Amino acid sequence: MSPNGQAQGDRLIVDAARAGDASALSELYTLYFPRVYRYILARTGNTYDAEDLAEEVFMRVLEAIERFQWREAPFSAWLFRIAHNAVISQRRKETARGRPSQLSEGLAVNSQGPDELVENRLALSDIREAAEKLPEAQRQVIALRFAAGLSVAETARTMGKGEGNVKVIQHKAIVKLREMMGQARPARVYESETAR
Repeated sequence: MSPNGQAQGDRLIVDAARAGDASALSELYTLYFPRVYRYILARTGNTYDAEDLAEEVFMRVLEAIERFQWREAPFSAWLFRIAHNAVISQRRKETARGRPSQLSEGLAVNSQGPDELVENRLALSDIREAAEKLPEAQRQVIALRFAAGLSVAETARTMGKGEGNVKVIQHKAIVKLREMMGQARPARVYESETAR
């Protein structure tokens, strides 16, 4: 489906949900829950927190969907702002309680066998650890683009930034992550990573 067709489909579903259609609300949940969960998991590194927060996000959406208004940004931008705010709120609560955020090793990884599974988990742990050292905007772009699977345009609308700005932030984040991970960056990677 084309991005324009997807936007029209989303609009119909969101408008039905705003009118109180339970099946439309269920469809929004089915469409967006996996992406919201992956975004929150990338931000928290903890599967239990990600599950709880993703459910909380959809409870907030359920409570506020009637007040949602179409503007220049798509529904996904509104939804991911709610998710972002939930992550920030969770971090504040943890800081106030003195509980450090623990990164879970429970992230599901597809692999051929136990050796690859261990290597993948170690690599993911290293990447999450390095990503925590990035500035907030870079962490958010990485989570939205690669964990939630949003396009550059969707990420820009979610963050209230221009597409060019998101591409620059993404580029800087990837370069910084590669430096922290001790990897050289091929010259052509930037174009393929930011073209989407």
